[in-house]
Amino acid sequence: MDTLVGKIPAVARVLFGGIFALFGLNGFLNFLPLPSPTGAAAQFTGGLAAAGYFYPLLAATQLVAGVLLLSGRFVPLALALLAPVIVNVVGYHLSVEPEGLGPAVVVLALEIYLAWAYRDSFAPMLRARAVPTAAEESGQAVPHHA
Repeated sequence: MDTLVGKIPAVARVLFGGIFALFGLNGFLNFLPLPSPTGAAAQFTGGLAAAGYFYPLLAATQLVAGVLLLSGRFVPLALALLAPVIVNVVGYHLSVEPEGLGPAVVVLALEIYLAWAYRDSFAPMLRARAVPTAAEESGQAVPHHA
């Protein structure tokens, strides 16, 4: 049954994916001019830029995860890739540049909602005592999962 409520995860996924595909692509093509940071924000972002690898890696991660979300394929993987990005975005806006906190909270809410919507996919990752597949297949003693 395709009810409105049943479509909310897909709408959230496409919105979330669009945000990250757009900003990931912008990291390579610079078609959306962003304001230059000042003060502590300029020092922080300048340090990241000086490392050389950080911003291309960030843009690639955002673009790949955004495309995965838009396509509806490997959605849990995309959410896992974006989780540390979002934690850092929120942390940055909480501690260095509070003006952008509103959009960061929206992105965090979308991440949390989608993680909940796809929670069954994350269940194996959240086992306290996981066993490598090779040990299970070889017949080695496998501890019982509680």
